[in-house]
Amino acid sequence: MPGSTTDSGPPTLSSGDPPRVCPACGGPLAPWRSAPSGEPSLPGDVHLRRCVLCGTAVSAGPPPTFAAAHDAGSYATRRPRGSGAARPILAAFDRQRLRLVARHHPARGRLLDVGAGRGRFVAAARAAGWDAAGIEPSARGVEAAEASYGVTLERAMIDDASVASGSLDAVTLWHVLEHLEDPAPALRTIGGWLRPGGVLVVGVPNLGSWQARLGGGRWFHLDVPRHRVHLTPDGLRRLAEASGLEVVAIHQLLLEHNPFGMWQSLVNRLTGTTSHLFHVLKRAERPRPGALAVTLLALPLIPVAAAVEAVAGLLGRGGTMALVARRPADG
Repeated sequence: MPGSTTDSGPPTLSSGDPPRVCPACGGPLAPWRSAPSGEPSLPGDVHLRRCVLCGTAVSAGPPPTFAAAHDAGSYATRRPRGSGAARPILAAFDRQRLRLVARHHPARGRLLDVGAGRGRFVAAARAAGWDAAGIEPSARGVEAAEASYGVTLERAMIDDASVASGSLDAVTLWHVLEHLEDPAPALRTIGGWLRPGGVLVVGVPNLGSWQARLGGGRWFHLDVPRHRVHLTPDGLRRLAEASGLEVVAIHQLLLEHNPFGMWQSLVNRLTGTTSHLFHVLKRAERPRPGALAVTLLALPLIPVAAAVEAVAGLLGRGGTMALVARRPADG
């Protein structure tokens, strides 16, 4: 992510004023809606502005510091409740992501996971035969990767990572782009890291999804103020192409994030809360008996939500999307 990781103070997501034009396509932004914060440690409403051309939205106002947004609250260094039982599910998520990469780059080579978190996907990619590494700007992620998976990550933002030009066969940027105030420079930098023909897989929430419409200001994946750019498929495609990448596909039938996101968004609307169960599991919020009771009563609706989300994904309205792009052979 753009910013600094020096010890002189916590890095910020970006600097300067919020964009006056759409960061995806350059179109004009118009006032849209307000949404409650998706992070208990950063309370308050956030105003959003939306592009009149591609439908992408931006979170207005100054971004939170990196430390406040990514080293506190639900992102703090804690073991989530139920994390042991979730391991098989997380492994299935990693396998699907690896299949996305392999579908468009069958030969195993050098892979970099950008925003690698606690290093789980880097470990999975190595086990699948990739020469995999990762960069991660947070100290808690780097420490957890070493402790949990024996993976050494480089602590760096995108613009200060020590990656040689044209040195990578694949890059995964999984739910990182939405955290950036201006994602275009990041994509241009990453495109330069790829060898000609190398692939980039970008996962982001889909503002054009059924989830987003049903959840409204309490959509699970809106997650303001931490998320700064809220992309549509059209906006994501335009952004990638403007960054010099050749778009290969956009996948929306995804196991990771989508079924749970649909269910949690519906529960948020029913309860008038913002992802209460998620934050309880992440130990970012204490259980509130009323909200938790309604949430637990809604658990039987998970298969229904998963089925609806599957249909949404097939129709190009999935809750999150994964764009696959390639560095042109003559790039």
